[in-house]
Amino acid sequence: MRTILFTATLALASVGSAGATPAADARSAATAFRLEGPFELHSRVYPGTVRRYWVYVPPHYDRTKPPNLLLFQDGQRATNPTGSLRVPAVLDALIRDGTLPPTLGVFVTPGHRAATYPTDLGMQNPDHRVEEYDSLSDDYARMTLDELLPAVARRWRFADDPRRRAIGGTSSGAIASWTVAWRHPEAFGNVLSFIGSYTSIGLRLGSDGAPVALGGDLYPGLIRKSAIRPIRVFFQDGSADLDNEHGNWFLANQQMVKALAWANAHAEEQHRPGPRYDVRYQWTAGGHSDADGGALLPEALRWLWRDQPAAR
Repeated sequence: MRTILFTATLALASVGSAGATPAADARSAATAFRLEGPFELHSRVYPGTVRRYWVYVPPHYDRTKPPNLLLFQDGQRATNPTGSLRVPAVLDALIRDGTLPPTLGVFVTPGHRAATYPTDLGMQNPDHRVEEYDSLSDDYARMTLDELLPAVARRWRFADDPRRRAIGGTSSGAIASWTVAWRHPEAFGNVLSFIGSYTSIGLRLGSDGAPVALGGDLYPGLIRKSAIRPIRVFFQDGSADLDNEHGNWFLANQQMVKALAWANAHAEEQHRPGPRYDVRYQWTAGGHSDADGGALLPEALRWLWRDQPAAR
């Protein structure tokens, strides 16, 4: 484990409704921020796998005042200082700018089948990613809530209130994040979903052709036929996203938004008390890339926690 002090120059922009294009009031911030790790975590939920995680510690961290929590998937890419996302740098700039509450960032890779995490894997996907991220089971949530977060909490405190916790990712990391919040809204009340894989990647067929495991393309139907969860979610996808044997990504993301809107409207028509989904979406012209999500990340984070006191 090591403490990394990064110096990052980051442009923070207001993003217009037309897409992920920096507005004229973009500002630059150059600061050193604190990123601890990588740490290794061996999972009991997924025996024989190991994953890495990093922790971004916000300025003036105080254990007696637990900060918000952002948990981001595919941590190797989310923390890449030359990548499209650079999530720790975005968090740090927004917190120092006084537009985001103090937030602890946790960035975790998928599991890899090995005794130790390979040092030469770089930005590649670990080999247990599909089994963890694209499954609709509760396994990934159990690993997150029962193993990863307790490991982090042994050293850093963070908020218990689900309204002060966000979980996010890109592609299959986005659907994994949605699954955790969908199954456990008492743990996470906010979701960041960039180019989400709400498709049939997780679908497995038996020898008779019948499904033995379901895929994420089931979610729009589940949303329409299930009780509303108290979830706030930001979606981004591009019109040039993937279209392959698993499904059409752009259509799948639009189906998610439509299902959430229908669930809200139906609850209103029935005069049902209780929560409503809080949804924002941004459709861009991009493909299956982190680029547009990275450009929108500052605005998405500000929107998720818009009703909470920012850092002062």
